[in-house]
Amino acid sequence: MGSRPAGPVLIRGGGELASAAARLLFLAGFEVAVLEREAPLAVRRRVCLAEAVFSGTAVVEETAGRLVPASGIRAAWETGGFVPVAVDPDGVSLAELQPEAVVDGRMAKRAPDTRVDQAAIVVGLGPGFVAGVNVHAVVETQRGASLGRVIWSGPAEPDTSVPTPVAGYAESRVLRAPRSGIFRGRCRIGDLVRAGEPVGEINGTPVSAPIAGLLRGLLGDGVPIDAGIKVGDVDPRGRQVDPSVLSDKARAVAAGVLEAILLRRMGLRGSPRP
Repeated sequence: MGSRPAGPVLIRGGGELASAAARLLFLAGFEVAVLEREAPLAVRRRVCLAEAVFSGTAVVEETAGRLVPASGIRAAWETGGFVPVAVDPDGVSLAELQPEAVVDGRMAKRAPDTRVDQAAIVVGLGPGFVAGVNVHAVVETQRGASLGRVIWSGPAEPDTSVPTPVAGYAESRVLRAPRSGIFRGRCRIGDLVRAGEPVGEINGTPVSAPIAGLLRGLLGDGVPIDAGIKVGDVDPRGRQVDPSVLSDKARAVAAGVLEAILLRRMGLRGSPRP
Protein backbone atom coordinates (compact mmCIF):
# COMPACT_ATOMS: atom_id res chain seq x y z
CA MET A 1 0.00 0.00 0.00
CA GLY A 2 3.07 2.20 -0.10
CA SER A 3 3.24 5.23 2.14
CA ARG A 4 -0.45 6.09 1.89
CA PRO A 5 -2.49 5.31 5.01
CA ALA A 6 -5.29 2.79 4.67
CA GLY A 7 -8.52 4.66 3.97
CA PRO A 8 -11.77 4.09 5.86
CA VAL A 9 -13.89 1.07 4.99
CA LEU A 10 -17.61 0.81 5.75
CA ILE A 11 -19.03 -2.69 5.85
CA ARG A 12 -22.77 -3.06 5.47
CA GLY A 13 -23.88 -6.05 7.53
CA GLY A 14 -22.40 -7.69 10.60
CA GLY A 15 -22.98 -11.40 9.93
CA GLU A 16 -20.18 -13.96 9.92
CA LEU A 17 -18.80 -13.28 6.44
CA ALA A 18 -18.96 -9.51 6.83
CA SER A 19 -17.45 -9.73 10.33
CA ALA A 20 -14.59 -11.90 9.09
CA ALA A 21 -13.83 -9.23 6.47
CA ALA A 22 -14.08 -6.44 9.05
CA ARG A 23 -11.71 -8.29 11.38
CA LEU A 24 -9.09 -8.90 8.67
CA LEU A 25 -9.21 -5.33 7.39
CA PHE A 26 -8.95 -4.01 10.95
CA LEU A 27 -5.90 -6.18 11.61
CA ALA A 28 -4.41 -4.97 8.30
CA GLY A 29 -4.57 -1.38 9.55
CA PHE A 30 -7.75 -0.06 7.97
CA GLU A 31 -10.24 2.12 9.78
CA VAL A 32 -13.31 -0.10 9.64
CA ALA A 33 -16.91 0.36 10.73
CA VAL A 34 -19.85 -2.03 10.52
CA LEU A 35 -23.34 -0.74 9.64
CA GLU A 36 -26.19 -2.95 10.84
CA ARG A 37 -29.95 -3.00 11.16
CA GLU A 38 -31.73 -2.38 14.45
CA ALA A 39 -32.60 -6.09 14.84
CA PRO A 40 -29.78 -8.08 13.16
CA LEU A 41 -30.62 -11.40 11.49
CA ALA A 42 -27.20 -12.96 12.18
CA VAL A 43 -27.44 -16.43 13.72
CA ARG A 44 -23.79 -17.41 14.27
CA ARG A 45 -23.60 -14.64 16.78
CA ARG A 46 -20.36 -15.70 18.51
CA VAL A 47 -18.49 -14.77 15.33
CA CYS A 48 -20.63 -11.78 14.36
CA LEU A 49 -19.92 -8.14 15.15
CA ALA A 50 -23.68 -7.63 14.78
CA GLU A 51 -23.92 -8.99 18.32
CA ALA A 52 -22.78 -5.58 19.56
CA VAL A 53 -26.22 -4.23 18.62
CA PHE A 54 -27.75 -6.51 21.27
CA SER A 55 -25.13 -6.41 24.03
CA GLY A 56 -23.10 -3.27 23.33
CA THR A 57 -19.91 -5.22 22.63
CA ALA A 58 -18.83 -8.21 20.57
CA VAL A 59 -15.56 -10.09 20.12
CA VAL A 60 -14.67 -12.04 16.98
CA GLU A 61 -11.47 -13.98 17.57
CA GLU A 62 -9.97 -11.31 19.84
CA THR A 63 -11.07 -8.43 17.58
CA ALA A 64 -13.50 -6.27 19.54
CA GLY A 65 -16.55 -4.47 18.23
CA ARG A 66 -18.43 -1.80 20.14
CA LEU A 67 -21.82 -0.24 19.51
CA VAL A 68 -21.63 3.48 18.80
CA PRO A 69 -24.08 5.97 17.29
CA ALA A 70 -23.62 6.50 13.58
CA SER A 71 -22.54 10.06 14.38
CA GLY A 72 -19.79 8.65 16.61
CA ILE A 73 -17.97 6.47 14.08
CA ARG A 74 -15.26 9.03 13.31
CA ALA A 75 -14.61 9.63 17.02
CA ALA A 76 -14.37 5.85 17.52
CA TRP A 77 -11.72 5.65 14.80
CA GLU A 78 -9.73 8.36 16.57
CA THR A 79 -9.95 6.37 19.82
CA GLY A 80 -8.89 3.16 18.08
CA GLY A 81 -8.60 -0.37 19.42
CA PHE A 82 -12.00 -1.65 18.26
CA VAL A 83 -14.37 -1.83 15.31
CA PRO A 84 -17.29 0.58 15.72
CA VAL A 85 -20.70 -0.96 15.01
CA ALA A 86 -23.56 1.41 14.25
CA VAL A 87 -27.25 1.00 13.52
CA ASP A 88 -27.54 2.47 10.04
CA PRO A 89 -29.46 0.07 7.79
CA ASP A 90 -29.89 2.64 5.02
CA GLY A 91 -26.21 3.60 4.91
CA VAL A 92 -26.89 7.26 5.66
CA SER A 93 -23.42 7.68 7.14
CA LEU A 94 -21.76 6.88 3.80
CA ALA A 95 -22.25 10.44 2.61
CA GLU A 96 -20.83 11.93 5.81
CA LEU A 97 -17.82 9.63 6.23
CA GLN A 98 -16.90 9.37 2.51
CA PRO A 99 -15.09 6.03 2.89
CA GLU A 100 -12.48 4.87 0.45
CA ALA A 101 -14.20 1.48 0.28
CA VAL A 102 -17.67 0.07 0.86
CA VAL A 103 -18.22 -3.66 1.33
CA ASP A 104 -21.80 -4.93 1.08
CA GLY A 105 -21.90 -8.09 3.19
CA ARG A 106 -25.62 -8.12 3.96
CA MET A 107 -26.08 -11.35 1.98
CA ALA A 108 -29.51 -10.27 0.76
CA LYS A 109 -29.09 -12.45 -2.37
CA ARG A 110 -31.13 -10.00 -4.44
CA ALA A 111 -30.56 -6.75 -6.29
CA PRO A 112 -29.12 -4.37 -3.65
CA ASP A 113 -29.15 -0.59 -3.31
CA THR A 114 -25.34 -0.54 -3.43
CA ARG A 115 -23.80 1.53 -6.26
CA VAL A 116 -20.34 1.95 -7.72
CA ASP A 117 -20.44 5.69 -7.05
CA GLN A 118 -20.63 5.21 -3.26
CA ALA A 119 -16.84 4.90 -2.93
CA ALA A 120 -13.65 4.54 -4.92
CA ILE A 121 -13.78 0.81 -4.13
CA VAL A 122 -17.11 -1.00 -3.82
CA VAL A 123 -17.15 -4.74 -3.14
CA GLY A 124 -20.16 -7.06 -2.93
CA LEU A 125 -20.29 -10.49 -1.31
CA GLY A 126 -22.06 -13.22 -3.24
CA PRO A 127 -25.25 -13.27 -5.35
CA GLY A 128 -27.04 -10.03 -6.20
CA PHE A 129 -23.93 -8.18 -7.30
CA VAL A 130 -22.45 -7.75 -10.77
CA ALA A 131 -18.88 -6.53 -11.04
CA GLY A 132 -18.73 -3.56 -13.39
CA VAL A 133 -22.41 -2.74 -12.83
CA ASN A 134 -23.35 -2.16 -9.17
CA VAL A 135 -19.92 -2.92 -7.64
CA HIS A 136 -16.31 -2.83 -8.76
CA ALA A 137 -15.65 -6.38 -7.57
CA VAL A 138 -17.62 -9.38 -6.32
CA VAL A 139 -16.23 -11.96 -3.90
CA GLU A 140 -17.55 -15.48 -4.47
CA THR A 141 -19.32 -16.93 -1.42
CA GLN A 142 -20.42 -20.28 -2.85
CA ARG A 143 -18.40 -23.20 -1.50
CA GLY A 144 -16.24 -24.95 -4.07
CA ALA A 145 -13.11 -24.26 -6.06
CA SER A 146 -14.01 -20.59 -6.53
CA LEU A 147 -14.82 -19.73 -2.90
CA GLY A 148 -13.21 -16.38 -2.05
CA ARG A 149 -12.30 -15.63 -5.68
CA VAL A 150 -12.44 -11.97 -6.67
CA ILE A 151 -14.60 -11.39 -9.75
CA TRP A 152 -13.84 -8.21 -11.70
CA SER A 153 -16.44 -8.66 -14.44
CA GLY A 154 -19.85 -10.28 -14.11
CA PRO A 155 -21.84 -11.84 -11.25
CA ALA A 156 -21.19 -14.34 -8.51
CA GLU A 157 -22.55 -17.87 -8.89
CA PRO A 158 -26.35 -18.03 -8.47
CA ASP A 159 -27.76 -18.75 -5.04
CA THR A 160 -28.67 -22.44 -4.76
CA SER A 161 -30.58 -21.98 -1.46
CA VAL A 162 -29.12 -25.34 -0.40
CA PRO A 163 -26.83 -25.29 2.68
CA THR A 164 -23.47 -27.00 2.46
CA PRO A 165 -23.67 -30.60 3.76
CA VAL A 166 -22.04 -31.25 7.14
CA ALA A 167 -21.56 -34.91 8.10
CA GLY A 168 -24.20 -35.77 5.52
CA TYR A 169 -26.76 -33.18 6.66
CA ALA A 170 -27.65 -30.17 4.50
CA GLU A 171 -31.06 -28.46 4.71
CA SER A 172 -32.02 -30.75 7.59
CA ARG A 173 -29.56 -29.03 9.95
CA VAL A 174 -31.06 -25.57 9.44
CA LEU A 175 -33.75 -24.12 11.73
CA ARG A 176 -36.31 -22.02 9.88
CA ALA A 177 -39.12 -19.90 11.23
CA PRO A 178 -42.41 -21.87 11.14
CA ARG A 179 -44.36 -18.59 11.18
CA SER A 180 -43.88 -14.84 11.23
CA GLY A 181 -43.52 -13.11 14.57
CA ILE A 182 -41.04 -12.32 17.35
CA PHE A 183 -38.32 -14.87 18.04
CA ARG A 184 -37.36 -15.91 21.58
CA GLY A 185 -34.61 -18.38 22.34
CA ARG A 186 -34.88 -21.25 24.82
CA CYS A 187 -31.34 -22.56 24.40
CA ARG A 188 -27.94 -20.95 23.98
CA ILE A 189 -25.38 -21.19 21.23
CA GLY A 190 -22.97 -23.99 22.18
CA ASP A 191 -25.65 -26.16 23.80
CA LEU A 192 -25.97 -29.80 22.79
CA VAL A 193 -29.53 -30.43 21.64
CA ARG A 194 -31.63 -33.47 20.76
CA ALA A 195 -33.67 -33.89 17.58
CA GLY A 196 -37.10 -32.41 18.20
CA GLU A 197 -36.01 -30.40 21.24
CA PRO A 198 -37.49 -26.86 21.31
CA VAL A 199 -34.63 -24.34 21.09
CA GLY A 200 -36.81 -21.27 20.65
CA GLU A 201 -40.28 -20.03 19.88
CA ILE A 202 -42.05 -17.51 17.69
CA ASN A 203 -45.19 -16.05 19.24
CA GLY A 204 -45.66 -19.26 21.23
CA THR A 205 -44.97 -21.66 18.32
CA PRO A 206 -41.95 -23.87 19.13
CA VAL A 207 -38.86 -23.88 16.93
CA SER A 208 -37.37 -27.36 17.33
CA ALA A 209 -33.95 -28.76 16.51
CA PRO A 210 -34.23 -30.80 13.30
CA ILE A 211 -31.32 -33.08 14.24
CA ALA A 212 -29.13 -33.80 17.25
CA GLY A 213 -25.88 -31.89 17.62
CA LEU A 214 -24.36 -28.63 18.79
CA LEU A 215 -26.40 -25.45 18.45
CA ARG A 216 -23.96 -23.43 16.37
CA GLY A 217 -26.24 -20.50 15.58
CA LEU A 218 -29.41 -18.95 16.95
CA LEU A 219 -31.20 -15.70 16.20
CA GLY A 220 -31.14 -13.01 18.89
CA ASP A 221 -34.05 -12.57 21.27
CA GLY A 222 -36.79 -10.14 20.28
CA VAL A 223 -36.01 -10.10 16.55
CA PRO A 224 -39.06 -9.88 14.23
CA ILE A 225 -38.85 -12.63 11.64
CA ASP A 226 -40.78 -13.79 8.58
CA ALA A 227 -41.89 -17.37 8.04
CA GLY A 228 -39.25 -19.53 6.37
CA ILE A 229 -36.26 -17.37 7.32
CA LYS A 230 -33.25 -19.06 8.91
CA VAL A 231 -33.22 -18.66 12.70
CA GLY A 232 -30.41 -21.07 13.62
CA ASP A 233 -28.42 -24.15 12.74
CA VAL A 234 -27.33 -27.38 14.39
CA ASP A 235 -23.94 -28.96 13.70
CA PRO A 236 -24.10 -32.78 13.86
CA ARG A 237 -20.40 -32.98 14.77
CA GLY A 238 -21.24 -31.81 18.28
CA ARG A 239 -18.37 -30.84 20.59
CA GLN A 240 -15.87 -31.11 17.72
CA VAL A 241 -17.08 -27.66 16.68
CA ASP A 242 -16.21 -24.38 18.39
CA PRO A 243 -18.95 -21.84 17.60
CA SER A 244 -16.63 -18.96 18.55
CA VAL A 245 -14.18 -19.74 15.71
CA LEU A 246 -14.69 -18.37 12.19
CA SER A 247 -15.44 -20.91 9.49
CA ASP A 248 -13.06 -21.66 6.64
CA LYS A 249 -15.65 -20.11 4.32
CA ALA A 250 -15.62 -16.83 6.26
CA ARG A 251 -11.80 -16.70 6.18
CA ALA A 252 -11.71 -17.31 2.42
CA VAL A 253 -14.26 -14.57 1.76
CA ALA A 254 -12.42 -12.14 4.06
CA ALA A 255 -9.19 -12.79 2.17
CA GLY A 256 -11.02 -12.08 -1.09
CA VAL A 257 -12.29 -8.75 0.25
CA LEU A 258 -8.79 -7.69 1.30
CA GLU A 259 -7.41 -8.75 -2.09
CA ALA A 260 -10.06 -6.78 -3.97
CA ILE A 261 -9.45 -3.59 -1.97
CA LEU A 262 -5.66 -3.77 -2.20
CA LEU A 263 -5.53 -4.59 -5.91
CA ARG A 264 -7.90 -1.81 -6.92
CA ARG A 265 -6.27 0.64 -4.53
CA MET A 266 -2.83 -0.07 -6.03
CA GLY A 267 -4.16 0.35 -9.56
CA LEU A 268 -3.72 -3.30 -10.51
CA ARG A 269 -7.44 -3.55 -11.14
CA GLY A 270 -9.46 -0.53 -12.20
CA SER A 271 -8.39 2.93 -11.11
CA PRO A 272 -7.05 3.72 -7.64
CA ARG A 273 -8.12 6.80 -5.73
CA PRO A 274 -6.16 9.84 -6.99
